[in-house]
Amino acid sequence: MTFFEKPPLAVVIDLDDTLYPQSSYLYGASRAVGRAGAAAGLDQVRLSRAVRRQLIAGSDRGGTIDRALAAYGIGPDLAADLIPTLVAAFTAYRPRRLPSYPGARDALAAISARYPVACLTDGNPVIQRAKLAATGLADAFATIVITDELGGRTLRKPHPEGLRQVAETLGVHPSDLVVIGDRPGKDMAVAVALGARSIRVRTGEYADAPDAPPATACVSDLTAAAALLGA
Repeated sequence: MTFFEKPPLAVVIDLDDTLYPQSSYLYGASRAVGRAGAAAGLDQVRLSRAVRRQLIAGSDRGGTIDRALAAYGIGPDLAADLIPTLVAAFTAYRPRRLPSYPGARDALAAISARYPVACLTDGNPVIQRAKLAATGLADAFATIVITDELGGRTLRKPHPEGLRQVAETLGVHPSDLVVIGDRPGKDMAVAVALGARSIRVRTGEYADAPDAPPATACVSDLTAAAALLGA
C-alpha cells in the first residue's frame, strides 16, 4: 500500500545530497585543487580550505575557484593564469568511492524492484558520471538524465526539459511520475512545473531550506521515501 491514492508509474531520483552526501565529493575535489595549486607555488592546505569554504557557502553558485583565489589573496592578473589549471583539476577529480547515505542503497534497490527509476541530476556531465560511478548505484536506474547534456546550465532544474526527457524515455506522462529530491527550489519545483508529485528528503546542504514550493510529502531520507512508495 503506497502513500499515494494513485500509485506512480515511475520514480525519478536526484543524485547529490539525496543518494549520498555531496560534501564527501566536494572535500576530495577541493583537495585536488589544492594539489594543483601547490604545483604552481601556492600553499596546498590553505588553497584547499579556501575552495572548501566557497563550496560550503554555495556549491552550485559557479565561480568557486575565482572566489577562492580572491579569498587566498591572489590578484586578478595572476588568478586569470591559474584558474584554467585549477578548474581542470576540479573537473578531472575522480573519487574512488563515495559513501551513500545509510540505508540509501537498500532503499533504491527496493524502489527499482517495484518501479522504473530514473536519475535526474544537474552539473558537468563528466563530474556527475564520475559521482555515479563512485557511488556504485548507476545500475539501479533505467535511465540517467544529466540536464547539462541537454543544453548546458540553462536547462538545469527547475527547467522542465530534463524531467520531460525522463517521462518520454520511460514512456509515461509526467503526472504519473514521483520526483524524490532534497531541494525544494529544484526538485520540487521541476515536479510542479510538469504536474508530477514529489517527495522531499531532508538530507544534505538544503535540509533546512523552506518548503517552497511544498512537496507532496516530506520525509527524513530515502528509506522513508521508499516506505511511502510501498517499496
